[in-house]
Amino acid sequence: MQGKIIKGIAGFYYVHAADGELYRCKAKGIFRKEDVKPLVGDDVEMEVTDTKDMEGNITRIFPRRSELIRPAVANIDQALLIFALAKPEPNFNLLDRFLIMMRQQGLECIICFNKNDITDKNESRRIASIYEKSGCRVLTVSALKKEGIDTLLDVLNGKTTALAGPSGVGKSSIVNCIQSVKVMETGAISAKIERGRHTTRHSELICISENTYIMDTPGFSSLSLFELEKEGLKDFYPEFAPYENKCKFLTCVHVNEPRCGVKEAVADGCISSVRYDNYAILYEELKEKERRKY
Repeated sequence: MQGKIIKGIAGFYYVHAADGELYRCKAKGIFRKEDVKPLVGDDVEMEVTDTKDMEGNITRIFPRRSELIRPAVANIDQALLIFALAKPEPNFNLLDRFLIMMRQQGLECIICFNKNDITDKNESRRIASIYEKSGCRVLTVSALKKEGIDTLLDVLNGKTTALAGPSGVGKSSIVNCIQSVKVMETGAISAKIERGRHTTRHSELICISENTYIMDTPGFSSLSLFELEKEGLKDFYPEFAPYENKCKFLTCVHVNEPRCGVKEAVADGCISSVRYDNYAILYEELKEKERRKY
């Protein structure tokens, strides 16, 4: 029987099988000999060893379409980055880090801003507009009022999607909205510091419809970028590209050079100053990291 690993805990792998059932499986010893570790998201072949207790053995792991390093998961099609419009205020530097990290691993990204029910419409549009030229689709939703959830479901349909975002933004509430049954405890927001008490304990795929899975992962408070040369950072800011031919120098990295087309576009309002400021911060971070190497 074939299925997909949706969770791995303490050496057991929970396989959502073709018959619609969930089996607790062990991996055959041959995988250890071949130094292959099953991952959440793997498509597998399994044999049922106990129909009463729903147990089995994984006998084959099918070739992976993709494999993420962080988190360690296979066959993810896209990433959904969830941030709040307010309470907590969006941390755009952190969002840019998520975008870069996911794109370094070859994933298309969708940005989802939650809590538009408590945000002024003009402010909501302003925040969304920051990323309108980032190459990502941008959605605004309200998990509380279930606004925008149908559009979100369309984006998720037929794909396996990794969810990411900081604590307190409503990831678990959004997950609850797009399922027929509530499977995740929703963490309360601390009124004092406006950050969620993180409730997701491990990586797990959740089936929301046929061939459609989402994966929520433990929250992050900060992210360091993968190995990346500072000169390559600009490639993760696609809104820069239309203006780079106006730079005086072919090797311009859009930081300290004179007559820089990108900086002129920022000054003219054609590129978001928020995005550019984040770029400059991350560039200096990578520069310092390279300096420390030597």
